[in-house]
Amino acid sequence: MMKFLMMMMFLIPFCFMKNMFWMVQMVLFFMMFLFMNIMMDYNLFCNLSYMMSCDILSYGLIMLSIWISILMIMASENLLKLNFFTNFFLFNIIFLLIMLYLTFSVMNMFMFYLFFEGSLIPTLMLIVGWGYQPERIKAGMYLLFYTLFVSLPLLMGIFYIFNELNSMTIYFLKFINMNFYLLYFSMIMAFLVKMPMYFVHLWLPKAHVEAPVSGSMILAGIMLKLGGYGLLRLLIFLQEINLKLNYFSIVISLIGGFYISLKCFCQVDIKSLIAYSSVAHMSMVISGIMIMNYWGFMGSYIMMIGHGLCSSGMFCLANISYERLHSRSLYINKGMMNFMPSMSLWWFLLMSSNMAAPPSLNLMGEISLINSLMSWSWMSMIILMLVSFFSAGYSLYLYSYIQHGKYYSGIYSYYTGVSREYLLLFLHWFPLNFMVVKIDYSMIWF
Repeated sequence: MMKFLMMMMFLIPFCFMKNMFWMVQMVLFFMMFLFMNIMMDYNLFCNLSYMMSCDILSYGLIMLSIWISILMIMASENLLKLNFFTNFFLFNIIFLLIMLYLTFSVMNMFMFYLFFEGSLIPTLMLIVGWGYQPERIKAGMYLLFYTLFVSLPLLMGIFYIFNELNSMTIYFLKFINMNFYLLYFSMIMAFLVKMPMYFVHLWLPKAHVEAPVSGSMILAGIMLKLGGYGLLRLLIFLQEINLKLNYFSIVISLIGGFYISLKCFCQVDIKSLIAYSSVAHMSMVISGIMIMNYWGFMGSYIMMIGHGLCSSGMFCLANISYERLHSRSLYINKGMMNFMPSMSLWWFLLMSSNMAAPPSLNLMGEISLINSLMSWSWMSMIILMLVSFFSAGYSLYLYSYIQHGKYYSGIYSYYTGVSREYLLLFLHWFPLNFMVVKIDYSMIWF
């Protein structure tokens, strides 16, 4: 695993050379190929191994990080055309990728905290440096303060555990049971804000709407998954108290997911609608993790990978329209089928994956999560039906509103999709729908 870290480190000088924009992307493609071909031998994936203590859970999320980083560069060709601080942009992406890689690799809790927070800095840079509207400063502040406010208790909790047990290695904690209310809340709140859970989700739509396409992609693709990953790792030693208190998180998440689904119908901004739909999907993931049964853990993991690819692809689509019309309003983006009939197919494919249509990973994740929630309480079925139904509802609403209807008369010049954009969308959609054939890998990391 160290070789990939070195490879990313040595990419940094490339970022500052001339005409190296696509070269960096090619090296990342090569790295992805090498990473995919690591022998998936389950003897290697033991608790503390040569893989920098990487198990299947880490493996999938690291692979997703590298993949999304490649696609971020591909989506940001506009920066290259305008020569808008391209070198610093590439450096930002590589730095962010290193931080994410290390977050998912390490097993020491303090190191995990360090890299978890370290990934915030390049994200903030992306939003403030390459965002579109002046409100991006406010969005960056929201992102920073929401995350930092709940991160200090997490740090205190980690130090407390070290003080008590003289160890911060996550794997050694599986034999420990810490039944303390304050510790429980200080440990999980940071991850619930990152996910984000309803009531602490306000930073997400703001950050998404103001971020450039690459910022939105990494936020939706990986940053929300950091919270889920942290919960899956740290609930090991909080099992007993979690089973007492998970009621609150599950109820808030499910009812919040329902409210957010309704809120999606009120949006007039494409990006805002996609961002709110992320919150609705993540609410199911939180519930699945909190229940702490096998189906819930599997479902949340699959849903995280599926949502990462699907949401990122939808932000790419929103950006493709934005680059041509310079507006994200639903009213101005009407009638796109007249201009880009081929792009209409990709809108359809990614929207169908968003509403968990087969054969996407989202469907597998949702089935597992519905299973686990039903085993917890049959009452949750009511909310689950509503959330699933409205998820299909707002996906169709967005698709039909943008693609059909009379186009905006103010459009005076237009060009259809270029091959780079179609490739970008294909690379989101293909793994999302074809990883289903190897779903067994995702179902046995536990």
